[in-house]
Amino acid sequence: MDRLAMLQLLLAAVQLGFVFAVGACIGSLVNVLAYRLPLGMSVVTPPSRCPSCQTKLTWRENIPILGWVILRGKCRFCKARISPEYPLIELLVAVLLAGLFALWYLTPVNATLVGVPVGEIAPEWARSGLGLTWPIFTVFLALAACLVAMTLVDAKTFTIPLVLTWTPALVALAFHPLWAGWVQWKHGALWSRAPGWTWAIASPGSAGGGWVGASLGGIAGLVIANVLLERGLIRRSFADYEEWEKKAREAATAPPPGPGASPPFEPVSPSGDAPPAAVPLGSAPESRDLPVVGVAPADRPGADDPTQLWIRYPHARREMLKEIVFLAPCLALAVGGGALARWLAGPWLFDFEANRFVPSVAVPLWLDVLAGVLMGYLIGGGVVWAVRIAGSLAFGKEAMGLGDVHLMGAVGACLGWIDSALAFFGAAFVALAWALGSRVTSGRMRRAMPYGPFLAAATLLVLLAKPWIERGFSAMLPGLGPISLP
Repeated sequence: MDRLAMLQLLLAAVQLGFVFAVGACIGSLVNVLAYRLPLGMSVVTPPSRCPSCQTKLTWRENIPILGWVILRGKCRFCKARISPEYPLIELLVAVLLAGLFALWYLTPVNATLVGVPVGEIAPEWARSGLGLTWPIFTVFLALAACLVAMTLVDAKTFTIPLVLTWTPALVALAFHPLWAGWVQWKHGALWSRAPGWTWAIASPGSAGGGWVGASLGGIAGLVIANVLLERGLIRRSFADYEEWEKKAREAATAPPPGPGASPPFEPVSPSGDAPPAAVPLGSAPESRDLPVVGVAPADRPGADDPTQLWIRYPHARREMLKEIVFLAPCLALAVGGGALARWLAGPWLFDFEANRFVPSVAVPLWLDVLAGVLMGYLIGGGVVWAVRIAGSLAFGKEAMGLGDVHLMGAVGACLGWIDSALAFFGAAFVALAWALGSRVTSGRMRRAMPYGPFLAAATLLVLLAKPWIERGFSAMLPGLGPISLP
């Protein structure tokens, strides 16, 4: 091996080690988020301390992964046992981030592993080099870390703290368009990208002025809807749920009524004073993630089974009408914004080489990418919301949770609307595989499982399986030629 090859190998090892160390630190933060957010605690204060003896921990106890090993899984002060979940999560996040970095930036295109062409996993944009794409990679890392945190919280509490969905969405909103503007100014475009696409995520392209207007109008409508909601001009959905749940818990613990007695529980009337259990985008610190239900015989739900109480809520159809009213400004302004943008982009000219009409006003790359982020957020969350509304109206029980809406909106903002749609529909197969695996290994299935972890797993699978997804679509739709996704 010559000197240049050795230097390249050393540089790759240093880069990989750095990403692994950063991933371990992020994993430590994920542990903090997963522990504190469900309890309503601040992430910053108080400083880390032993939950048993309340002794403030020093930097030596807080070293990711190694700290637990050095302490042998016990508190240095009171010798209380420290759960191995903490180093395992830190290791998981470190391996996940370092693995993505290695696959996307360090693996040759023609590399194979046990016959699998792992070199093809890297997206085309990553071949432009780390120096030109590190902000895009940062967006993906922020999403991956938050997906792990959401999975931990959701699996334990059936809730998704909305700050974990807002954070990657805001990172995407800042990094994607700003970096696109810099890339266009310095280089014109990414050196390598998927054929037919202008950026690392699905965006309208230079001829997509209508979609730019629709995405900006849709976000404006969403802001207006939240303002109307906060001022009480439109009503929150499920505002009476906590009062209903209280009565349901009391009924579940009450002795059975005697012959001829009236039922111990009647649905309560709507009340706007109770704090909401589920509200539209941007309105609550956390949102319930409804479970996958119906995989075991139903028993009478007890007072300590909040997931089954949530399923029994009898006014789901009524509440969906409130959410349709909430979404009306978003839909109206999206349609109006699209029409206005198409009019402003005219007159339209026919491009004989592309065999299509194109606007005379070209969309700058930063605006195109901004529209891609907003489209991803709106479509990613909108698909889940549409299923939620349609399912709830059809069956009279709440279908999907608003936590899932926020989650897929964040995925769409970071990865684009195509990846979020693929992940949403792929999550059903992940859930089915998990249910069958549980049945095989334990002989039974859980009555209820949160859906958020399946959405998170499906998102990561879409990232890693993109070449095979493209080949599958190309085989199913041969008339469209080879399909390439961003």
